[in-house]
Amino acid sequence: MNYELFRTLPEVENPKYIMFSDFDETYFPHRIDNERKSHILALEEIIFEKSKKFGLIFGLVTGSSIEAVIEKMRTGGFNYLPHFIASDLGAEIRYFSRHKQGELDLEWIRRFENGEFHPDKISEIIAHLATKNITLDKQPQMGVSKYKHNYYYFCKNEKEDQKNLQYIRQITETFKIGKIINKCNPLAGDPENAYDIDFIPLGTGKGEIVNYILAKFNVDPQNGIAFGDSGNDLHMLQAVKHGYLLENATNEAKLGHGRLSIGSYSEGILNTLNKLVR
Repeated sequence: MNYELFRTLPEVENPKYIMFSDFDETYFPHRIDNERKSHILALEEIIFEKSKKFGLIFGLVTGSSIEAVIEKMRTGGFNYLPHFIASDLGAEIRYFSRHKQGELDLEWIRRFENGEFHPDKISEIIAHLATKNITLDKQPQMGVSKYKHNYYYFCKNEKEDQKNLQYIRQITETFKIGKIINKCNPLAGDPENAYDIDFIPLGTGKGEIVNYILAKFNVDPQNGIAFGDSGNDLHMLQAVKHGYLLENATNEAKLGHGRLSIGSYSEGILNTLNKLVR
């Protein structure tokens, strides 16, 4: 992994604020034009400044793999790595500074490396669902990692969909497997009329990441800031005092969380950050 393509943010010894951001369609717009590129660069400079002057730590919390995040940042022309990246829906946390180039948080991994999450369990769940005429399709662009298995559920009709999704929730509880279910966002490369079905270990996920990082750096949730665009971001937004959906968020997410930024993508993050950290 070539992290040397990017600069690092100022090191913060005693952070006062922590900002968490989803990646796809929040921090990283899939359609980047010159205007959005200028907003990205302006946001990076503001994050740098507020890290240095006000003790802000910044991290990405994403369902994407670390490899996908770094590649998208490269193609998007980003300059700075965040202080940390929690990838694969919280399966891994890596830290970045002059002295830490992608250092894994082993304490976090030990929390759920107990054998409960196993590929055989996921296969058994998929096979059981098939007996109930509930079909899940493996996501080609995300697929499988050690602690995250991603599938699509394609919609049929509202009544049957809600019944099937509820059954998926029940069966994961039986198997003691974590799950995240939310409507797909085609802007992020997902199909239309489908749901993301993500299987993860119990005790992981975006909300758990926020709680862990706040405690690790001894920062009060009152000084936590978070940004997202979809349904799988809501637990993260609700874990801090200042949780915002961006204006470009999905309708599903907006129904579950009423606080919106002024502006979309980097512009929305920048406007809110300037208001909160000064």
